[in-house]
Amino acid sequence: MPLSPLVAIPLAAALSAGLIVALRPLLQRYALARPNARSSHRIPTPQGGGIAVVAAALAVVFGFSGMPGGDVAALAVGTVALALVGAVDDIRPLPVSLRLPLQAACVVLVLTAAGGQLVPGIPLWCERALAVLAGLWFVNLTNFMDGLDWMTVAEMVPLLAALLAFGLAGRLPGDATLVAAALLGGLLGFAPFNRPVARLFLGDVGSLPIGLVVAWLLYRLAGEGGLAAAILLPLYYLADATLTLGRRALAGDKVWQAHRSHFYQRATTNGRSVPFVIGAVFVLNLALALLAAATLAAPGWTMALAGLALGAGLVAGLLRLFSLPAVRNAAA
Repeated sequence: MPLSPLVAIPLAAALSAGLIVALRPLLQRYALARPNARSSHRIPTPQGGGIAVVAAALAVVFGFSGMPGGDVAALAVGTVALALVGAVDDIRPLPVSLRLPLQAACVVLVLTAAGGQLVPGIPLWCERALAVLAGLWFVNLTNFMDGLDWMTVAEMVPLLAALLAFGLAGRLPGDATLVAAALLGGLLGFAPFNRPVARLFLGDVGSLPIGLVVAWLLYRLAGEGGLAAAILLPLYYLADATLTLGRRALAGDKVWQAHRSHFYQRATTNGRSVPFVIGAVFVLNLALALLAAATLAAPGWTMALAGLALGAGLVAGLLRLFSLPAVRNAAA
């Protein structure tokens, strides 16, 4: 009899934390992230914690389901492949001309195995092309947004918890629910090591495959009639990364180079503490999860549009706050 996905959370968390403790001396020696133009840290810090997160999540998924077939098996292959690409990039940065095609191949593999069609009214090839572009962007924006202690935790923990809840409520298939629970556990096991001030970073070996897995989960949710919910859950990440990239492109900057112009990075530059920024993002994501749940509970265009509008307003408000200088107490 299959175990509840809820059991997967503590198992993956314990496995992830144990692997981190075992691997940290090696990461300290061979995978130091040295401060650069993008960094929020000032001293070299080991990266590669994503190895434990991804390995723990995959081990739990395969341990619960044996040898899964279909799109879960393709997801596992794509996840491992992206983790390898990220591991190499962490040690010796790969050129964009090589990195992007490898990422795109993983996204194509996963989407092809997932199958289905979200919008029957448009040609399948057109939808698949748009889905590949969206998946490739999501993989990269997850990497771009992993530039502050606990940022990925503050974004992905509420998102994955919401997906798990939706799955337990029957709004997500069982295999996707298990994947969400396993990845949630893996991130929770990593969280104590990444709390400000971080002693360990995910690295590209973690952020890239996490982006792929979450993109697949959101695609599955959209395929079950939850398109609005699939947009709402990652809306802060989508808005911050996309607006930042657009602004840099319009300014003529090289968008693929490291920088510190994301809204969450500007917030710290403007005088806001890391705990404040992370806490604000976490609370916002809880609100977005509630809006996503509302669109599933009351399906229809009216609720979907209302939820998206309210979610966009909340995200815009936080981005605006992050872009303004912090108000200092005049008596301080």
